[in-house]
Amino acid sequence: MLRQGPIPLALHAAFEPLLAALFIAAPFLFGFSDQGAATAVSIVVGIVVLIVGMSTCWRFSLVKLIPVPAHMVLDLGLAAVVIASPFLFGFSDQTTPTAFFLVIGVLHLLAVLGTRWTPAGQERGDARPRRSRRRRDGTSQPTG
Repeated sequence: MLRQGPIPLALHAAFEPLLAALFIAAPFLFGFSDQGAATAVSIVVGIVVLIVGMSTCWRFSLVKLIPVPAHMVLDLGLAAVVIASPFLFGFSDQTTPTAFFLVIGVLHLLAVLGTRWTPAGQERGDARPRRSRRRRDGTSQPTG
């Protein structure tokens, strides 16, 4: 996994819905809603960010399906697609949507690279043994 960055995982998770809302609203906020491809890509990316963020196994999710390491890989791929979108989808000649996608894509890439993807106390060097505690029904429950 990548080195641990200064951005806490909880903060990254909290900003995901805001990023999704920004992508969905951007064509209307920044005046490129009449640009078909740019508008469609922006809205689709916003929906993807929202679905991935709300499906990741972390505190701020509705359905815990995507492991955090997989989320990191998806975020890296999404940042690359966002940066390449103006060129892939043919709107690189339009200044506003191109600037939006490049700036937000680079900022998203920096946020992904700067996130502390392992919660505190679960870094590789943490060699604390996990103890078990017996329940009344005879099964054991991990503690620590």
